Amino acid sequence: MFYKKGVLSLSPLVLAFIGDSVYDLYIRTMTVNKSNRPVHFLNKETVKYVKAKSQANAIKRIYDFLTEEEKDIVKRGRNVKSATIPKNADVQDYRYATAFEALIGYLYLTKDFKRLEEILKLSVQFNEE
Repeated sequence: MFYKKGVLSLSPLVLAFIGDSVYDLYIRTMTVNKSNRPVHFLNKETVKYVKAKSQANAIKRIYDFLTEEEKDIVKRGRNVKSATIPKNADVQDYRYATAFEALIGYLYLTKDFKRLEEILKLSVQFNEE
């Protein structure tokens, strides 16, 4: 793993790359823990949380709960230019989703697992409301 300074030197897209996987695994685990259902059902439930619009809504709703350092990571993630164009999301949602994933990746790579769990639980809570 990286030291905090090394993590801060990573591109926000690299942080989002890791954060996407961490968040996806968290949501898949949560979904499986809720019920032992067919994979098709589990996938439909997972998509409700991991789609760009849901991630964008999550980061907007938890933003006031973030530290200044976390807000800086979110700003970097939101402002980065991506070479890909979203298929199922508008550009603004896609950028906020990238910001959310960058924050998750940052917390994971800095091994701040307690804070990571707080943010993940909070984002799920807001998505379920």
